[in-house]
Amino acid sequence: MKTSVIMTRLQAKYPGEKEYLQAVQEVLESIEDVYNQHPEFEQAKIVERIVEPDRMFTFRVTWVDDNGTVQTNTGYRVQFNSAIGPYKGGLRFHSAVTPSMLKFLGFEQTFKNALTTLPMGGAKGGSDFSPKGRSDAEIMRFCQAFMLELWQCIGPDQDIPAGDVGVGGREIGYLNGMYQKLARQYHTGVLTGKGETWGGSILRPEATGFGALYFTQHVLHKAGKDIAGQKVSVSGFGNVAWGAVKKARQLGAVVVAVSGPDGVCHIKDGMTEEMNEYMLWMRSSNRDRVEDLATKFPDKVEFIPGKKSWSIPCDIALPCAFQNELDEEDAKQLKANGCWCCCEVSNMGCRPEAIHFFQSNGIIFAPGKAVNAGGVATSGLEMTQNAGHISWSAEEVDSKLHWIMKSIHEQCVKFGTRPDGTVDYVKGANVAGFMKVAQAMLEQGIV
Repeated sequence: MKTSVIMTRLQAKYPGEKEYLQAVQEVLESIEDVYNQHPEFEQAKIVERIVEPDRMFTFRVTWVDDNGTVQTNTGYRVQFNSAIGPYKGGLRFHSAVTPSMLKFLGFEQTFKNALTTLPMGGAKGGSDFSPKGRSDAEIMRFCQAFMLELWQCIGPDQDIPAGDVGVGGREIGYLNGMYQKLARQYHTGVLTGKGETWGGSILRPEATGFGALYFTQHVLHKAGKDIAGQKVSVSGFGNVAWGAVKKARQLGAVVVAVSGPDGVCHIKDGMTEEMNEYMLWMRSSNRDRVEDLATKFPDKVEFIPGKKSWSIPCDIALPCAFQNELDEEDAKQLKANGCWCCCEVSNMGCRPEAIHFFQSNGIIFAPGKAVNAGGVATSGLEMTQNAGHISWSAEEVDSKLHWIMKSIHEQCVKFGTRPDGTVDYVKGANVAGFMKVAQAMLEQGIV
């Protein structure tokens, strides 16, 4: 297998799908040497099959806004790979959603889910609908219209969606309510990220951020360091960033920056618990403005318009917002400001040039498919609880999440350790996830 040959073919077949092509290239470059040691993979054309989704649904979503005006959006569900289990992956509601974005996310999800040790395949979905500026009633009507088209394509042993950007507990509730009405069956396991009173798991809202910090802690311990006292910069202020900030503070770190599309909030003395909880209101307000944090806490928070979190001096950078949010110039600025570790909490949050800069300049870097796997892992734990009609305590869920993130780190170290003893976490995560999915595909024949 030659990465250049496969990428040339995919670029000709899918011109303009930049996010998808970027994700595929990043994985293929990491696994090429290992893949070529397995002629049985080449004979079964594993790579040619694994880079293509099993199927992709595209549908119109028509709904009525509060003014009585008919609105039309496009909905998608990409079922990418089910070799190791039913399709599992979030739904993203954002104006920038495209087939390319969802194919990249579904491709990444396939390997991320494989890393969790749980039997889950990869999928992703969503719509170009943006909740920003919409009322609760409008969001409810959109979610109901979206599920009206999606419901027959999903199921507790078929495809289990969850939340993602723009889809939190409120949206999952509206989606689940419509699914129950249409299916006329009480399948609590058909969506994850549910409320605790109707099948949700304790700690699921915090899980992505908590898992990311557990993984970061393992990365630091491997490097002979501790997170306590370290200055941390975070991008975004949604559910993932909220959980990451919460756990970072619990572990003794000082969170000095959070950012949004309008700029960055610098918290010189570190974010407090009250500020952390206020992030939940900021997310649910649909205003998409991080400046609200400075307005609420004017004596402790300085808002700097048009800047990113990476402009604030820190030890550890945690991209928690959107794909390709951190570029090479940001990476250079982080290094100049003293940053020595970047753990990618968002999916493909760093551009390839930024990753290469980190790796070439002694900055520890870990990719999202390993760092943020705690979210989908806890969704898998939620599915297990639903299937058994049971509910675990916070201590049980947290203990299992700890074990899973430790296991993911061990897999990264196993496959990514360099001759000098340092770890290439990108290669480690990609090879570990790929080998599991590829072996499952090989054993199940050409299907």
